[in-house]
Amino acid sequence: MHQSLDGLPPNDASLTCSYANRTGSLQIVRITNVAGWYFERVVFPAQTILFCTPPEAVLEVYTGSHATCLLADSVPCSQLEIREVVSSLPVAAEQ
Repeated sequence: MHQSLDGLPPNDASLTCSYANRTGSLQIVRITNVAGWYFERVVFPAQTILFCTPPEAVLEVYTGSHATCLLADSVPCSQLEIREVVSSLPVAAEQ
């Protein structure tokens, strides 16, 4: 398995995603289901991270206590995608 440095996304990464830790505990998030790429980050309470992934990626969220770290959730990254919002406000006419 080839592991890229510093968690750089693979060439087919087309989703820009956001994950927020809304708990009071430290979390570890991982993506392990993309061939040739491994992503892992520590997310502190109230912290939000941004990352790029291929569409098939699944984010695993682990919550830890003193000596354990348990899988708390698995979220398809397509559900975490940031989408551009286009404003429909009218443009002011020149006077």
